[in-house]
Amino acid sequence: MTYFLGMKVNQSDQGIFISQHAFPLKILNKFCMTNCKVVSTPVAQGEKLTSSGNQERVDEKEYRSLVGCLLYLIATRPDIMFGVSLLSRFMHCYNVIHFKAAKRILRYVKGTLSYGVKFEKGKELQLIGYSDSDWAGSVDDMKSTSGYFFTIGLGVFCWSSKKQ
Repeated sequence: MTYFLGMKVNQSDQGIFISQHAFPLKILNKFCMTNCKVVSTPVAQGEKLTSSGNQERVDEKEYRSLVGCLLYLIATRPDIMFGVSLLSRFMHCYNVIHFKAAKRILRYVKGTLSYGVKFEKGKELQLIGYSDSDWAGSVDDMKSTSGYFFTIGLGVFCWSSKKQ
C-alpha cells in the first residue's frame, strides 16, 4: 500500500511513515497562502479565543471550509490537533480573529509539510502516555481543554484534544 484516502504510506524495514503532502498544498493554494510567511507554532502563545466580541464576521462558507480541511489533516498531524479543535468550537460564532488563528495554523503547516506519523520497529514494546490540560483556558465558560497521546514502542497510536 502506498496511498490510502489521500495519505501517503511509506513502508520500510525501519517501520511505517504516514503523511499527507499533496493535501496541505491544496489547502494552501485554496486559501491563497502558498507564499505565506512560516511560523514555528500552530497557535500563538497565550492566545485566548472567545465567542463574544464585536469583531467583524468573515464568510461562513470560507471559515467552515478551512476548519473542515484542517480537521481532515489532523489524521496524520497530531501536532495541530489542539489548534484545530479550538477553532472548531467557534463554527457558530466565528469572526476575523478566529479566521486569523486558522490562517496561522496554515502558516505552520506550510513550514512542516514533511511531518506525519511514524511507526518505527522497536526492540521494546513499552506503553507510554502523556497528558496535559490548560486549566480553565476557555474564556467563555472557564472549562479546561485536555489532551493526551499514547505511544507503544516508538510510535504514537492514539491521541486526543478536547474540551472537558
